[in-house]
Amino acid sequence: MTSKRRLFVTTALPYANGPFHTGHIMEYIQADTWVRFQRMQGNEVHFVGADDAHGAPIMIAAEKAGKTPQQFVADIAAGRAQYLDGFHIRFDNWHNTDGAENHQLAQDIYRALRKNGLIAVREIEQFYDPVKGMFLPDRYIKGQCPKCGAADQYGDACEVCGAVYAPTELKHPYSALSGATPELRKSEHYFFQLSSDRCADFLRDWTQAANAHGQPHLQTEVLNKVREWFATDEHGHGGLADWDISRDAPYFGIEIPDAPGKYFYVWLDAPIGYLASLKNHFDKGQAAQHWHAPSRTTQTFEQFVADPVVEQVHFIGKDIVYFHTLFWPAMLHFSGRKTPSQINVHGFVTVGGEKMSKSRGTGISPLKYLALGLNPEWLRYYLAAKLTARVDDVDFTPDDFVARVNSDLIGKYVNIASRAAKFISQSFDGRLGYSGPTADLNDAARALADDVAAAFEAREYARALREIMADADRINTAFDAAQPWVLAKDEARRAELQDACSRALAGFWRLSVLLTPVLPALTARVARELFGLDRDFVWSDATALPLHVAPYQHLMQRIDPKQLDKLFEAEPAAAAAKPTPSSAANGKPMTSAAPTPAAQDAFITIDDFAKIDLRIARIENAEAVEGSTKLLRLTLDVGETTADGQPRLRNVFSGISSAYKPADLTGKLTVLVANLAPRKMKFGVSEGMVLAASSADETAEPGLYILEPHPGAKPGMRVR
Repeated sequence: MTSKRRLFVTTALPYANGPFHTGHIMEYIQADTWVRFQRMQGNEVHFVGADDAHGAPIMIAAEKAGKTPQQFVADIAAGRAQYLDGFHIRFDNWHNTDGAENHQLAQDIYRALRKNGLIAVREIEQFYDPVKGMFLPDRYIKGQCPKCGAADQYGDACEVCGAVYAPTELKHPYSALSGATPELRKSEHYFFQLSSDRCADFLRDWTQAANAHGQPHLQTEVLNKVREWFATDEHGHGGLADWDISRDAPYFGIEIPDAPGKYFYVWLDAPIGYLASLKNHFDKGQAAQHWHAPSRTTQTFEQFVADPVVEQVHFIGKDIVYFHTLFWPAMLHFSGRKTPSQINVHGFVTVGGEKMSKSRGTGISPLKYLALGLNPEWLRYYLAAKLTARVDDVDFTPDDFVARVNSDLIGKYVNIASRAAKFISQSFDGRLGYSGPTADLNDAARALADDVAAAFEAREYARALREIMADADRINTAFDAAQPWVLAKDEARRAELQDACSRALAGFWRLSVLLTPVLPALTARVARELFGLDRDFVWSDATALPLHVAPYQHLMQRIDPKQLDKLFEAEPAAAAAKPTPSSAANGKPMTSAAPTPAAQDAFITIDDFAKIDLRIARIENAEAVEGSTKLLRLTLDVGETTADGQPRLRNVFSGISSAYKPADLTGKLTVLVANLAPRKMKFGVSEGMVLAASSADETAEPGLYILEPHPGAKPGMRVR
């Protein structure tokens, strides 16, 4: 008898600053399918997840929301169950990285790395926001890419050319938090010495090695990418670099032992959150329900993770490969812990070949999908039918989604039971009967189950479902060839009728077993309601023959394309007060009407909006306009210079004298429509338009207000 496997399985930890998106759901479906397959074979599986709760983004988001970071994370976590339950994703435990277990484990692993001589301390220069009073994370620094010159790129990588660089290499950097020009300041930081020969040698071996089952730790294309990170040029440049693992206060995270005011960078403690969630699972006593051997019921968390037979398997997206294939195994190994057995990397979800985008109407909201009454197992099946063991993107095409689900699940699979069960119920009181030998059924079932099992094990779900649907085609073809509707009219051919329908239902039973990892809710109904089992299917059921069937009950409906159309409908625009362009285009301010819901034909596209060049401007001077009771003449600094390098100021006439005295405006920042064509007026030329908000009647309450950006913004900054 083959010994049962012991598995510790995780998905990437979602950052706790927002709801799940379809990319999360795809990853969870991929992992959940694999986990369910393992459990059907009787293997011991502990499937855990957690919220990634630390870091500056959460600290900043919590501050804006008027909450503590802990409460902010708790509120996000409270919404997770509706997604997981809605798509039948069954984690054994869900935790968060701010739990006591993660604090303890992160500090223990750090101490072990320090004891092993792999922690270095050195002074670095980094950007500091003088307005916010904090050092800026890379993603909160923006500027011009030093490689291709693209504007408004993040401080760690360019989204245009893909270059990776240090924030200090950016041209014209600015803080994404306040708009202020950041200052370079020195600070003492802690580094994990990934560049050391010890780490490099270990990782070269580990990334190319296989686990105890002969499966490689990494997919081929992932390994090829990792090899690039080891490479150096003829001058010795490149290769692995030391990893900055510390951040300065203020920071929401785990304190570094013996280093006051220093915290672990979120990416150090985030993967340790896998272990922390598992420990939480053990400490709550939930792990015991997955054990099959009584001798293991007293096994502790530490004993489990150290057990040589336990496999640690991660499912992640291709955007976080560097952390999981280099830092994570090195951290584990040099802190005296077991390294991952397998890291399974997948691509992104695209819609019609394009990256998902709400603004382009190509985003899929998981909650909206469920709220519209769309069957979650339609999506489970569709995504599984496109998932392979490669790092390919998965494209969602609405027409293909409708066609595949209606053809495969309804036209091929469910169709078998709906047709065959009727004859058995009406003519044989639900009893199945097989004329002649059934070895052919058993042999076909065993061969198919073995092939599909190999595909599921290798995460080749698309191949598994192709084989299953090919078998469904064979079953339907044989059923049609037998013509049971003809046999039912001839009393002398009752045995043939029973045999034809029984063989079709045996095939449906077989298909249901094999589809269970992908369609757990549907096949649970099939097992109980149609075939009378008191449990869900297990993998060995695939070669069994059912002997009784209940009257058929409706199992799954077809997709109505109109349902899917609603999924991609834009959400109605929320009613809100609009910024009012204020200029002297017609000698008075342009005002908005009372807020009303936007009509469909009033919408603009993102391309329309992109045509407007909004800039931060400083009002250098304001004065009344002789001959006008409404206009003020504003002299604006928009960060422009003349050909000889001198500051160029703009002249704008604005109809705001009813709300502002000139002296009240001098020195203020505001927002200017910078690419409005100059307009010649009797008072002079107006070179733009200042934005203001007002009620329908700007002389009434609440009045008229020019827009003022957050302190720290600089003249010339783009408003996006």
